[in-house]
Amino acid sequence: MSTCPQYIVDYMHEYLDGDISREHEQQLKNHLQVCSDCRQHMHELSDTIAFVKSAAHITAPPYFEEKVMKRLPKEKNRVGIQKWFRRHPIIIAAAVFFLFMSAALVSSYPNDEFSVTTQPNLIVNGQTVIVPEGEVVKGDIVVKNGDLVIEGEVDGNVTVINGGQYMASTSVVTGQIKEIDEVFEWLWFEMKDMANDFKALFEE
Repeated sequence: MSTCPQYIVDYMHEYLDGDISREHEQQLKNHLQVCSDCRQHMHELSDTIAFVKSAAHITAPPYFEEKVMKRLPKEKNRVGIQKWFRRHPIIIAAAVFFLFMSAALVSSYPNDEFSVTTQPNLIVNGQTVIVPEGEVVKGDIVVKNGDLVIEGEVDGNVTVINGGQYMASTSVVTGQIKEIDEVFEWLWFEMKDMANDFKALFEE
């Protein structure tokens, strides 16, 4: 599945949404006939959609809300909460800092704009970044909203955000390889990157 083109997954979503063209549908069916991983992924997507649709028809029994509200504990005295706030100012400050940092990072979540870190020996073809066979890229590579094809060697880490990475039999990566497709994974990646920057700053 990880080696299959990203457009195949896009075709799956188009098919399940009912917006797929005949040409794309035929390409998807041809691919599913030869790729068991994608077939399994397609079944999982179909089962999830079927479950969500079936759950939409579930209704609460009569007087359910009223019975739940009666069983809820009564509101605690606000004085106790205020006292706890006064006793733990560092925790409150850290929570507020984390909240603002998370909001700032989420607001900068990658849009559809393609970008790649500047490194020598890279070939950029549209939204595809290629490490040519026989070439060595020294340093980390980060590709946003694009695909990375590694045919040569990368002496560093590889991170692909909202895209796919494909490795040839001749490829070599000395560092870690990460694919980030969700908001929380991207948020965690950015926070770790920021922590590393702070650590390097204090070490200097």
